[in-house]
Amino acid sequence: MSRRVVVTGMGAITPIGNSVEEFWDGIKEKRIGFGPITKFNTENYKCKLAAEVKDFDAGNFMDPKAAKRMELFCQYAVAASKEAIEDSGLDLEKEDAFRIGVSVGSGVGSLQVMEREHAKLLEKGPGRVAPLLVPLMITNMAAGNVSIQFGLKGKNINVVTACATGTNSIGEAMRSIQYGEAEIMLAGGCEGSISPIGIAGFSALTALTTSNDPSRCSIPFDKERSGFVMGEGAGVVVLEELEHAKARGAKIYAEVVGYGSTADAYHITSPAEDGSGAAKAMEYAIKDAGIALNEIEYINAHGTSTHHNDLFETRAIRLLFKEHANQIKINSTKSMVGHLLGAAGAVEFIASVKEVQEGYLHATVGYQIPDEECDLDYCKEACSKNVRYALSNSLGFGGHNASILIRKWEES
Repeated sequence: MSRRVVVTGMGAITPIGNSVEEFWDGIKEKRIGFGPITKFNTENYKCKLAAEVKDFDAGNFMDPKAAKRMELFCQYAVAASKEAIEDSGLDLEKEDAFRIGVSVGSGVGSLQVMEREHAKLLEKGPGRVAPLLVPLMITNMAAGNVSIQFGLKGKNINVVTACATGTNSIGEAMRSIQYGEAEIMLAGGCEGSISPIGIAGFSALTALTTSNDPSRCSIPFDKERSGFVMGEGAGVVVLEELEHAKARGAKIYAEVVGYGSTADAYHITSPAEDGSGAAKAMEYAIKDAGIALNEIEYINAHGTSTHHNDLFETRAIRLLFKEHANQIKINSTKSMVGHLLGAAGAVEFIASVKEVQEGYLHATVGYQIPDEECDLDYCKEACSKNVRYALSNSLGFGGHNASILIRKWEES
């Protein structure tokens, strides 16, 4: 029998708050993190809005010298990890560092350092390109820097599955603990790609909304949805083997009981139109937990606010749950924080843990006009509802589907 895995710490850097407490307060207040892009001049861009992290100072979370050797996505990861470790109450000096691993991914890495150094290459030649270009750029440096900053010497991996990165990272960390590879894993995702080439690239794909109204830009499942809003930030959780957590008297937020992952094998950007890949990932997560389909009462959807994602994810839920789909509450955290790409699944996992813990399901903020083809309950209003399970979905370019299932913590 595989070992049980629980959540004992959480940390978040988001467009609506730079801690889990601020983020969760923002969720309950229906605060939206959308506004004009401030990181560069958008005069010639169709997309003018993003969900930027506000008032972030890396020096509040790490040594300023260390911060200078990290790009923004890594700074966010280290900051969220610091909060998660402190929240968990872990005394790292008393733990075996080789039994604490890291599974923190980024979908993109640093576009900013590529932009800066490419400009130098063109203007001044190859001899002026920064020696640290590569270690600043590559996606695995989030996991690497978390390990270095906190002295964590166990399994260290970087899952990159585009917008499914955060969920896959947590799922793979769960497996690592279940099969005895670690006692504790820091797991999650990070992203910091609101940059000229990032916005231009996603705009060229017609994936980003061109709405200039912050209240109507990220509106998952709404008939008027027109694309996602680029967000940034990080979510990191401390996953721990149950007996290890109990032995040190840790507080337990929730238990991670199921994980499923599939591929659509269909298209590089569009999900499978029938929703079969996402449906199978959800099915695998539920089977992994050993529960029945009708025990699922709540889903934190990928819900990006693009036409295809929201329609095909709805079809996936219908395909798997049949008539029971009508009884499931579904919401999208992206309605408040936008799409955090590699960090999305991790931040949404944290939201799901808080929802199960507090018996409060947040609203899909901005959802106003029903779409005939999206015909489920998308939580137009927040509600108090005690749910035992939360299923969180993430779908990524390339056809990656990931679902993770958490259970309300109950002593047993």
